[in-house]
Amino acid sequence: MSTKAFIFDLNGTMIDDMHFHLKIWHEVLTSDLGAKLTIEETRSNMYGKNDELLARVFGEGHFTAEEVTAISQRKEEKYQEIYKPHLDLLPGLFDFLEDAHQAGIRLAIGSAAIPYNIDFVLDNLNIRHYFKVIVSAHDVLQSKPHPEVFLKAAELLGVAPDSCIVFEDAPKGVEAAETAGMQSVVLTTMHTTEEFKRYSNIMLYTKDYKNPLLKELIS
Repeated sequence: MSTKAFIFDLNGTMIDDMHFHLKIWHEVLTSDLGAKLTIEETRSNMYGKNDELLARVFGEGHFTAEEVTAISQRKEEKYQEIYKPHLDLLPGLFDFLEDAHQAGIRLAIGSAAIPYNIDFVLDNLNIRHYFKVIVSAHDVLQSKPHPEVFLKAAELLGVAPDSCIVFEDAPKGVEAAETAGMQSVVLTTMHTTEEFKRYSNIMLYTKDYKNPLLKELIS
C-alpha cells in the first residue's frame, strides 16, 4: 500500500509513560481530592482531556474552570517530575521516525495531551522537527473516541483520511481512528490485545518499533 501520513498518539504510543500517569492520577484523585477509586477504576477513567476525566469521576460542574485548570496543572507537574528521569522514546522509534521522514511520509501527533506535556516530550527528546502537524487537547472540541483529533491532523497535513495510519495504545484511540476511516497500529504498552478485539482497522500489534513488519509501512 502507498502510505502518505502517520499520525501518532503520544502517551503510551511514543513513550512508555502510562503507568506514571496512572500512579499520579490515582494519587491526585484519591489523596488530594478524596475520590474512592481503586487503581483499576482510575485506569478505566484515563482517557480524553483532563477536565473530562474529572467530570466523569466527580460529576459535571463539581469543580470550577479555575479549579480544573489548577488540578490539571498540578497533576502534570507531578507527572513530569517523576517521569523525566525515565523519559525516552519506545525502542526503535527514533529510527522509525527518521526512516519515515526520509521516505517523505508526513508525520503528525494527534493526542489528548495538553501542549505542556507534548512540549515536554518533543523538546527534551529533540524530535519536534519530524512533525509537520501537532493536534493537542487544546485544538479539538471533542476527545477520542470522537475522530476529530485525527481528522484535523489529516486535514492540516493535506492528506486524505484513508491515506493515514494511526499509531495508538488505547482502545478509544483505535475507535477514533476507525471512525475516521484510518488503519491503526497498536502499541501494547498499557492494554492487552484482547481489549481491541471489537475493532476491524488494526493492521498490527507490537510492543515497540523494532518489529520488522513496520518497515513494510514505509517501503
